[in-house]
Amino acid sequence: MSAVPDGEGPAKAVPPRSFGEEGARLSYGAYLRLPELLAQQVPQSSAPDELLFITVHQVYELWFKLLLHELEQARDAMARGELWLAGHKFRRVHTIERVLVEQVEVLETMTPQDFLEFRALLAPASGFQSVQFRELEFLSGAKDAAYLERFRGASDVEVARLRRRLSEPTLWDAYLTALSRRGLPISDDEIMESLLTVARDRGSHDDLWRLAEDLLTHDETAAHWRMRHVQMVERQIGTKSGTGGSTGAPYLRGRTLLHYFPLLWELRSWL
Repeated sequence: MSAVPDGEGPAKAVPPRSFGEEGARLSYGAYLRLPELLAQQVPQSSAPDELLFITVHQVYELWFKLLLHELEQARDAMARGELWLAGHKFRRVHTIERVLVEQVEVLETMTPQDFLEFRALLAPASGFQSVQFRELEFLSGAKDAAYLERFRGASDVEVARLRRRLSEPTLWDAYLTALSRRGLPISDDEIMESLLTVARDRGSHDDLWRLAEDLLTHDETAAHWRMRHVQMVERQIGTKSGTGGSTGAPYLRGRTLLHYFPLLWELRSWL
């Protein structure tokens, strides 16, 4: 039986449709706003390595933006009792944070001499002024209102973001909510006993134990990044003060002792 109706000529071949080509309203560059993005790297000198320095730090800020997004979702999922979703988000967070650590090596391809060609032009700008990095610390539990008084050049919008982070629940608050949902007490006097219950009864509380491990990995990887960062700073400028007025490497080395979740570290001593 012919597929061509009687009295008509042979059917014309219909060209295969290619996904995304119909209408052609959106291009790769337009979707990612590449013209605007690639216009943001504006060196202040003719030093060859300043573009590297700017690019790496802008990429860090993009990763920070994504980390804030993912950690917020992990926090909210824990608070709702959706522990599987929180675990999924933490796996992504851990992967991103490992990239942050590895990215330090890119900066270390710049010699101290190369950095000195443009370093003086940076003052008083400093990584200390990264609002998103401070948001990550606040969200993780390391809240310090004193930072709001020490930020230079922060806009009203940025200060408002930091104040919001100071007032909103942390990752630890959300984990305590998850414990409470399971019927485990979370008062200051009882929290360690609840953590021990989770650790010792994996048959009943394995999801809570794995989340505690996810929190600890987040804490540990952030500490690893801080250590790699201070090593990079020492390699570049030695004991010179920071461009933002801090003591430089000595200040950063002191920050390597920071723990977001000290009780989870202490728990090991009680097992």
